[in-house]
Amino acid sequence: MTNKKLTQIERRIEKTKARIILIGEMRPGSLTRQYKHSQNQAGAYYQISYTLNMKSRTEYVRKECVYDIRRQIANYTRFKKLTTEWIKLSIEHSKLSMKLKRK
Repeated sequence: MTNKKLTQIERRIEKTKARIILIGEMRPGSLTRQYKHSQNQAGAYYQISYTLNMKSRTEYVRKECVYDIRRQIANYTRFKKLTTEWIKLSIEHSKLSMKLKRK
């Protein structure tokens, strides 16, 4: 049973790796729409905020780039979920391997 479970985990890890490879451009952060005059919502502009190497950054984003930035942020979110899944599977694999070696 445990060997079968190990094989299943290994397959899931390989599938996760394959999905990670397919991710295109990515970028961390959140994109928000800001206003120069918030009361009447005039002068709208976009900015992206993110933290990298423990430094917080905020950058302006041109309106024509908003779609690409949203896609890149979505890709980054997907990447983070997949790497978390990979780590969880690897931990489970390690625990099962150690259990088999004890027997």
